[in-house]
Amino acid sequence: MAKKLEGTQTLGNLMKAFAGESQARMRYTYYASRARKDGYNQIEEIFLETADNERAHAKRFFDAILDGIDEQPKMVNVNADYPVALGDTLFNLKEAAAGEHEEHTILYPGFAKIAKEEGFAGISSIFMNIARVEVEHEERYLAFVDNIIKDRVFKRETAVKWKCRNCGYVHDDLVTPDLCPACAHPKNHFEIKAYNW
Repeated sequence: MAKKLEGTQTLGNLMKAFAGESQARMRYTYYASRARKDGYNQIEEIFLETADNERAHAKRFFDAILDGIDEQPKMVNVNADYPVALGDTLFNLKEAAAGEHEEHTILYPGFAKIAKEEGFAGISSIFMNIARVEVEHEERYLAFVDNIIKDRVFKRETAVKWKCRNCGYVHDDLVTPDLCPACAHPKNHFEIKAYNW
C-alpha cells in the first residue's frame, strides 16, 4: 500500500502546484488572446501550447493527490500567492517567464526536497521532471521577449524561410511579406519555418 499524504507538507505542496498550474493555464489562454490582438499569431499558439502543458502538469499533481488520500471529497487548505497580471504581449511574456522561473528555481525544487524528506521519492521526481519543462517554457518566452524588443518577430538580419501558418506558403527573405502571396493573409500569420523531422 502506498504511503498516505494525510498530514504532510507534500499534500499541501501538491495542492499549491495543482492550483498554480491550473491558474497559469487560464492566464496563458488570456495571454494568447492578447497576442492575437497584438498581431502575434505564433506567440498566441505558443501560449496555447504552454497552457496545454500546464493542464498536463496540473493533472499529474492532482492524480498524485488522489493516489495519496483515503477518502473523497477531501478539503486541502493552502496559503499561497498567485500572480494577477495582464498587459500587452511583451508584458505578458515577461510575466510568464518570471512565473516559470520561480517554478523551476524555487518552488518545485523546494517541494521535491520536502517530498523526498517525507518519504515520497516518486512525487519528488514528479516535481523535478516538471521543473525541467518549466525551464524550457521560460527560455522560449524570453526568446520571444528578445525578438519583440529587437523587432525580430517578422524580420531577420539574414534571409530565412518564413512559412504562412494559414496556407503553408514559404517565403525566403529577410522579412515577411505584408500579405501572403498565396492566401492573402497578413504578415502576422508568418513564422520561421521549422524543421522538426
